[in-house]
Amino acid sequence: MLGSIKKMFSGSEEETTVNSTVKPDISRERSAELYEKSKTYFPGGVNSPVRAFKSVHGTPLFIQKGDGCFIWDADGNQFIDFCASWGPLILGHNNSAVREKVIEAMQNGMSFGAPTALENQLAELILKNNKYIRKLRFTSSGTEAVMSAVRLARGYTKRDKIIKFEGCYHGHLDSLLVKAGSGLVTFGETSSAGIPKSFADETIVVPLNNIQAVEEAFEQFSDQIAAVIIEPVPANNGLLLQTQEFLEFLRRICTKNKSLLIFDEVISGFRVGFEGAAGYYNIYPDIITYGKIIGGGLPVGMYGASEEIMGMISPDGPVYQAGTLSGNPVAMAAGIAQLTELSKSNFYKDLNNKTFEFTESIQRYATAKNYKFKVFTIGSIFWFAFTDRESISNADEIDASSMEKFKIMHRELLNRGVYLGPSGYEVGFVSSTHSKIELEKAKRAIFESLDIVFRGSRA
Repeated sequence: MLGSIKKMFSGSEEETTVNSTVKPDISRERSAELYEKSKTYFPGGVNSPVRAFKSVHGTPLFIQKGDGCFIWDADGNQFIDFCASWGPLILGHNNSAVREKVIEAMQNGMSFGAPTALENQLAELILKNNKYIRKLRFTSSGTEAVMSAVRLARGYTKRDKIIKFEGCYHGHLDSLLVKAGSGLVTFGETSSAGIPKSFADETIVVPLNNIQAVEEAFEQFSDQIAAVIIEPVPANNGLLLQTQEFLEFLRRICTKNKSLLIFDEVISGFRVGFEGAAGYYNIYPDIITYGKIIGGGLPVGMYGASEEIMGMISPDGPVYQAGTLSGNPVAMAAGIAQLTELSKSNFYKDLNNKTFEFTESIQRYATAKNYKFKVFTIGSIFWFAFTDRESISNADEIDASSMEKFKIMHRELLNRGVYLGPSGYEVGFVSSTHSKIELEKAKRAIFESLDIVFRGSRA
């Protein structure tokens, strides 16, 4: 027994034989019933498109509960969860400190549309531990935070055009839900029906990690560009890690042209560190946006900047932004509980080290097997890519055909009790509740699934 435990944590996975036989598919009977019913209520049967499982095998799983690093679906299947509600559950599901704080707040009421002391407490906790912003405004979602940040940048600079990058997702606001055309510098083309062309025309789309493209955009439109917006850790279309040099270049060129630099940290904020990517790369953006991680997974967002820039926001200034649920007391209470845990000494060091050990062992296994497979990671975020490239920093570098391999892998992982987001373009997340035992189980499931993918065992 002792020998098997030592072997489990020895780090020599590449030398260990794994059982790569095909497992029968999990039962989805109850989920299938719920999905058929939901299609009579919602477009595609879901309230957010990726949940429809169109990129992977089978009917969507309807999740019934979560606890720690586990989730259970309506059929009673249990999974080790690496989706974490798309990232914010850094303390795992149903964290007791967050839950107790939420219950305490709810006993006093759930919404007032008026200021509460909880807003002050959460803001103080954030601002005391994040030197990159001096004032902030809470919103109800990451999309709303980005929408408000873009409006603020336009109001502050009195300019209209925004530079965004192909492969970065900033929520479903009209002016940024665009895709690039041909050439280095293009105006955005609407990527959703219902967006007026005139809105997209104010957005300039350039490739990621391409200094020349950004320079050309500023040469053509220097006095018209209000802001450059980027996910400093692009994590909505693969994990497209950017170089320090490129991000520092963006800071310089924005300063030179009196344009604002917006870091969209809805994913990376409070994930790669308490100060997010700004702290990770030590770059001062002009505006930073954050998402639901600051509310323990509850609907909340936030944007922040210097006192001068934030002074443009109503009622202090002419840029209007409002919301009845902004600063909702239940979300604020959850945020206080979660960020208090995150601010503790060594929280991120321990979590990031755990993630690195987990992903490194998976990479060692794939490399030993000569599989065309890479694990990209930063902080506690990871992404599985079926590629032999050492880095992928641009959306064009992702092989779309490789998503068929992910489809097989996703199915095999579900059958082995491991849950990833239902798309090969989505990233995964490790939480503080993923123990060595659960991570070891997940690794073995991943090894077996990779063997099946590359040996073509699944019919």
